[in-house]
Amino acid sequence: MRLIIVLVTALLSMVSHAASTWSEVEQQAKGQTVYFNAWAGADNINAYIRWAGEQVEQRYGVKLEHVKINDTANVVSRILAEKVSGRTNGGSVDLMWVNGENFRALKEAKLLYGPYSQHLPNMALTDENNPALLYDFTLPVDGYESPWGGAQLTFYHDSKRLPQAPKSMAKLLSYLEKQPGLFTYPAPPSFYGATFIKQALLETISDSEQLYQPVNKQTFDKVTAGLWAYLDKLHPLMWRRGQSFPSGSGQMQQLLNDGELSIAFSFNPNDPAAAIEQGLLPDSVRSYVHQSGTVGNTHFLAIPFNSDSSAAAMVVANFMLSPEAQARKADLAYWGDPTVLALDKLSNEQQQLFAKQQGNSASLSAADRANVRGEPHATWVALLEAEWLRRYSR
Repeated sequence: MRLIIVLVTALLSMVSHAASTWSEVEQQAKGQTVYFNAWAGADNINAYIRWAGEQVEQRYGVKLEHVKINDTANVVSRILAEKVSGRTNGGSVDLMWVNGENFRALKEAKLLYGPYSQHLPNMALTDENNPALLYDFTLPVDGYESPWGGAQLTFYHDSKRLPQAPKSMAKLLSYLEKQPGLFTYPAPPSFYGATFIKQALLETISDSEQLYQPVNKQTFDKVTAGLWAYLDKLHPLMWRRGQSFPSGSGQMQQLLNDGELSIAFSFNPNDPAAAIEQGLLPDSVRSYVHQSGTVGNTHFLAIPFNSDSSAAAMVVANFMLSPEAQARKADLAYWGDPTVLALDKLSNEQQQLFAKQQGNSASLSAADRANVRGEPHATWVALLEAEWLRRYSR
């Protein structure tokens, strides 16, 4: 009996200590400013970040400044330069939207604060055994990132112009041979362009398992030969004969809406449905993935090693994981970014926040959402981008 009392007392002490620790984090965060470096290429994302900033200021006394960026790699370079110059405090970045190759570079150079994510109370609302939250492009997260949203390469087409979607890279090529000029993709190092190239590589390589290991520079040319042969055939059949490329997903969406393209793509499976809701695409648009599946991943939030506002950055990251923030983010009317929460861990009231959301004719089916292929190892990205630029940049 005494042993039971001792164990219960110890458990209560642990819980109390944990609560006290997070309370101290919130107390320390008050009055701090978080410079949040995040991609700013979409108005709905920028609006969502503004809303989140209003919420954390009202609730926690934390000011969130959105530092709008085009390329996360530039932010990584800036943080590295600060470390090299000895700037171990007062860094220019307090929180950043990151994953993949950029996370690998930050982690390997020891540029991250943490591990911290296991201390966020709302992490308990995620599936702690989900590999998509534990690994980032096959690299262990190890608590140095907190999950923010899910993603999957999603193609979409105007069913009035193209009734049957070409659900493979081979079928896409065949379609463009008959109807040239109606597809394009952004040039690397655009994230969207790099993702399209990885998808093409997955569908043209003989043994895709080797993509989940660190890249072998000695065999790179041989392994990727099929990819470059495919792109050599594809480019002359693309929009503007592959002589110029769109800036990103937003321009592809506009080109499809204007009738210049019949197929476009996004890395958010809800983007086409959200665009219909916002009047940016016609309701004849339909979403699809390739029969063999499409690349998917999780995007995260990370705190640099030299942030003076790490407590406030943790408070922001925890709020971004709250059911309220995740539900608004998943809502087509605001962003349409899939949640990272495990809905079966939420209360009935919290689940209702998600249940209220409605899809439309462009919403990706549950079967397509489940047809996901993992991201190749992060080390593949730099070589793929460099070789693409060598071959195709003008």
